[in-house]
Amino acid sequence: MNKWISAILFIIFLIATACTTDRSTDPQYIIDRSIGVHGGSRYLQSEITFTFRDIDYLARRQNGLFSYERRITDNQGEIHDVLNNDGFTRKINGEKVSLDEEWSGRYQRSVNAVIYFALLPYPLNDPAVRKRHLGMEIIKDQEYHKIEVTFEPDGGGTDFEDIFVYWIHPEHYTMDYLAYVFFTDDGGIRFREALNPREVGGIRFADYNNYRPLSLTDSVYDMGTAFNEGRLEMVSFIALEHIEVNQPTFRSP
Repeated sequence: MNKWISAILFIIFLIATACTTDRSTDPQYIIDRSIGVHGGSRYLQSEITFTFRDIDYLARRQNGLFSYERRITDNQGEIHDVLNNDGFTRKINGEKVSLDEEWSGRYQRSVNAVIYFALLPYPLNDPAVRKRHLGMEIIKDQEYHKIEVTFEPDGGGTDFEDIFVYWIHPEHYTMDYLAYVFFTDDGGIRFREALNPREVGGIRFADYNNYRPLSLTDSVYDMGTAFNEGRLEMVSFIALEHIEVNQPTFRSP
């Protein structure tokens, strides 16, 4: 009888181990865990404001509605850009401005990019996202899950050809590094190192050292190795300031 019990327990152990092994390299599971660590459901009903390079941004989400906003003051006056479920609009001193497709697209990408990076890894569960586990990679003596993110043409935006790589800590599930290759606005490759992680209103934010490769032969997949070997040059420091997280209230822009 004891032999049968031991055999059954051994089989259960093997099944549990197999399931754990499968989940440990499942990119969807890893991203879900990372989103949970960074804020989880708090992203869904939130109004996040921050300042980036002296420009004020707002990201609001509630019940499937979203609004990304940017306010700039220059020699034209106050510029208010809004990207939401209905599209993109720009107002100058309260008056709506007519924009052609090219400039509307540029402004829209600019607003979306800043907020996209600020809210990572939350956007990695958007419907157009495709995820692939590339194995484990060591950066600064720490092993990481290496996750590739690409986008479906339908729903992936005008920059759906961009490729991202994320390095997720295997125990803490924090997103400590990322790299991407982009093809719009002259294109290029960047590698970001997360710094100064802090929690505001239950959501984890970070600043970044922003690098580019010295060699034109390095691909986005080589950025971890290039960083370890000192083959990147720093181009900027990306800092989010005056971060606040509140309950969302939708109103007309």
